[in-house]
Amino acid sequence: MTSSPPSLDATQLGAYFALIEASSLLRHAVEQQLQDAGDLSYVQFQLLATLGDAPDGSARMTDLADGVVYSRSGLTYQAQTLEKRGLVTRTPSPEDERSTVATITEDGRAVLARVFPGHIAILEDLLFAPLTRADIDALADILTRVRDHMRQTPPRSAAPRGRRRTSG
Repeated sequence: MTSSPPSLDATQLGAYFALIEASSLLRHAVEQQLQDAGDLSYVQFQLLATLGDAPDGSARMTDLADGVVYSRSGLTYQAQTLEKRGLVTRTPSPEDERSTVATITEDGRAVLARVFPGHIAILEDLLFAPLTRADIDALADILTRVRDHMRQTPPRSAAPRGRRRTSG
């Protein structure tokens, strides 16, 4: 006797499809704005924004890849592209010679300053305009719980690696 696979009820299925469609529509608009205002891909923007938000403007490449859920090799390519444009620098980590640290430059901060107003306008218009403050608070709570749950068993690209220590 075979058991039937689990199924979703109509509300669950509707929530799933609404999330996927809303996410796709928002991502498309954001990517277009980032390209137009700063000649950036979404991943390049995530990288710059994460570095721009770091206290010293720096982070290990593996930590960046884990945070943006992107392959380490793919993020290396994106960082190289940003480095060629003078928006980031990459140097060996002082704590682990096998790690690389990316640091945002002043030019990188200038690009962020140029793209942020339009980025925020898109988020306000497409994502937040139809919601009340209570809706936004609930959405933030719900999505944070879902994200935290998903990060308990992340894909390999988002799984944190243990820090390697050098002897010496």
